[in-house]
Amino acid sequence: MGSFPAHARAVVVGGGIMGCATAYHLAKLGWKEVVLLERASLTSGSTFHAAGLVGQLRSSASITRLLGHSVALYDEIEKETGQATGWKMNGGLRLACTKERLTELRRAATTARSFGLEMHIISPTEARDLWPLMEIDDLVGAAFIPTDGSVSPSDITAALAKGARSRGVRIIEDCPVTGVVIERGRVAGVQTAQGPIRCEVLVNCCGQWARQFGAMAGVSVPLVSVQHQFMITEPMEGVRGDLPTLRDPDRLTYYKEEVGGLIMGGYEQNPIPWANRGVPEDFTFQLLDPDWDHFAQLVELATPRVPALESARVRKLINGPESFTPDGNFIIGEAPEVAGYFVGAGFNAFGIAACGGAGWALAEWIINGEPPYDLWPVDIRRFGGHHRDVRWVRERTLELYGKHYTIAWPHEQHESGRPLRRSPIYQSLRSQGACFGEKLGWERPNWFAPRGVEAKDVYSFGRQNWFDAVGEEHRITRERVSLFDESSFAKLEVVGKDAEEALSWICAADVTKPPGALTYTQMLNSRGGIECDLTVTRLADDRFYIITGTGFATHDHHWIRTNVPDGLDAHVVDVTSANAVLAVMGPRARDVVAAVTDDDVSNEGFPFATVREIRIAGAPVLALRVTYVGELGWELHVPVEHATGVYDALMAAGSEHGIVNAGYRAIESLRLEKGYRVWGSDITPGHTPLEAGLGWAAKLKTDIDFLGREALVKQKAAGLRRRLACFTVDDPEVTLLGRETIFRDGERVGWLTSAGWGYTVGKNIGFGYVDRDEPGIKADWLRAGRYELEVATRRFPAGLHLGPLYDPKMEKVKA
Repeated sequence: MGSFPAHARAVVVGGGIMGCATAYHLAKLGWKEVVLLERASLTSGSTFHAAGLVGQLRSSASITRLLGHSVALYDEIEKETGQATGWKMNGGLRLACTKERLTELRRAATTARSFGLEMHIISPTEARDLWPLMEIDDLVGAAFIPTDGSVSPSDITAALAKGARSRGVRIIEDCPVTGVVIERGRVAGVQTAQGPIRCEVLVNCCGQWARQFGAMAGVSVPLVSVQHQFMITEPMEGVRGDLPTLRDPDRLTYYKEEVGGLIMGGYEQNPIPWANRGVPEDFTFQLLDPDWDHFAQLVELATPRVPALESARVRKLINGPESFTPDGNFIIGEAPEVAGYFVGAGFNAFGIAACGGAGWALAEWIINGEPPYDLWPVDIRRFGGHHRDVRWVRERTLELYGKHYTIAWPHEQHESGRPLRRSPIYQSLRSQGACFGEKLGWERPNWFAPRGVEAKDVYSFGRQNWFDAVGEEHRITRERVSLFDESSFAKLEVVGKDAEEALSWICAADVTKPPGALTYTQMLNSRGGIECDLTVTRLADDRFYIITGTGFATHDHHWIRTNVPDGLDAHVVDVTSANAVLAVMGPRARDVVAAVTDDDVSNEGFPFATVREIRIAGAPVLALRVTYVGELGWELHVPVEHATGVYDALMAAGSEHGIVNAGYRAIESLRLEKGYRVWGSDITPGHTPLEAGLGWAAKLKTDIDFLGREALVKQKAAGLRRRLACFTVDDPEVTLLGRETIFRDGERVGWLTSAGWGYTVGKNIGFGYVDRDEPGIKADWLRAGRYELEVATRRFPAGLHLGPLYDPKMEKVKA
């Protein structure tokens, strides 16, 4: 194909299915000068030994949609290229052996319906009709997705490569990349064994090598290699080519037809890591030695389900290591460390299912500078600094591998690698009964166990063991006062003489206020979608203090930094670890704060949405008059060395007012009643402020331009096609968790984005978007409908509300 290229617009590194899919989609979307470099041969890493199952349902609507893109691509690409792919849409079965597993499947079926994916709950007998080789004595039910299937991994990759070449992509094999050229913080090229290539964009699709390759450029890609085994039998009687794929999670195993025989593999709960010191560079088209002793546990679980396996001849036991991540989701997006450096890796053994769609999403992201829709669950910016520690990543990843087929309980917490990041009052809270959860490495008190009760979650799909304890924390916050340790909140400073101008462009709300002002704002993408949801406090003419959610530290830092207009003197600094945050909330909050400071905290002296430095217990405290629970309160940002002293002073002063410690689960129920949104669920890059009922926070009535303004103006003129609403269900036996389907007059119109119990109103509460085919969705139209929520395949009457259920100013509770 001619001489070695000296320049490319994009260089994709890695010739597995993800690299080929990304190159294919870049070319299909119109990019020229795309080069794919593979150090050995296409598919020679882990693609060649993948099992090839293609399932679609995930807990995220966006990722389910992305996997649907894979299915659509696999349905068409053989016709387009003439290259056989082995794609068979035979459907997918998932079995349930326990009542809890069947509840999980019923909830999954509702989730599938919410996302527009066909999924049926069927009886054990109906499952056996679809898969006659199995025994069903221990089954209580099953689920079937007709559009799932399987594919030949090597053949589908070859088809993608052929399609890419036909559109001008240069694919160069036997060409290892030996270095990455970075100039002024941006990708400028690569060094290879065959010579240098200048480029604007670099895409790391290196599979198991992605972490090592990322390290060349200082990019963190948190994944490790884990051994994964499956066996392939010789042809077996009764195995038809049209058998659905089969997952038997209670027995930790999966099955797929393969040339008249069966593939059987699984996810054991004692996985074996591989390549702890790095994946060898020459590990191409290689497998590890079969480990029958380790695989025997899966055989013992499989043979009662498929007795024919006992007499089947085994052709091969495949032991092929694959890359896995510490949260079980794959990794795509632009690396926060280096501009123009993109990653697509870490597919947790479902890369064949995901990569067709993931390659398209990554190509769209590269071309347009932002993802095509909300991809937060797989966004590389969901990780933090501790994910650079490969030992921590390996420990957590092995736990997640072992949970691949265990029940995904609501509110489930992981145990490995803890505790890692702790607030200064961690030990004190622990001694007082705190049950901690973990987010981005931080230990955070979720709830407090009463005396004599173990501080431990007991999982179920109904009301969990903490329900009453959280209710008491909720009640006391509404009636008296509570203290919340919010030290994990991410804290950023934007400094420089042009800080105001930069933030005025990035923020949808007006932040051009005097020092001491606090502004709640969104930051939008070019489509008007909400990229960040945070508070901006002005400390000085050239200094702003930003508070955002714990898990969004990397994402929001990157978004602000990369959207500062060129030439402006504005810099972003992460100061999260400098301050602890103690939030005092409730109608008696002022009494408590006033008792520990000589500064004026009256409503006149310290009004809402302002910030002051006050003194408490000898410490300088940055006090923010703000609330996320719908009650009077302050966030007190305290230097870490003073946190314990300030905490003790607040609790001592609050004792006469009945102060208690409270946790994040109480915050969740309190904010639901008040109608506060959560980024990542209720509001995302796929939702605009107008749709979310947050248009009041955007400076549309001014002539100040801001990122996303044009999109909002157009949307407002055209009329909305969807709108966020609140729903309630009176039945206390129902448990809303989110993703339940919304029906209006019998028609599916959306799903719940978040949900929980409101202890003050005594109802299930959920938020969700109501969609309408035509523009102009109005409050009268919303109120005119009759609503139901589908919960685990059952429908329940629901009430619709367009305002908060609870407002302390109006002393009004909508019961």
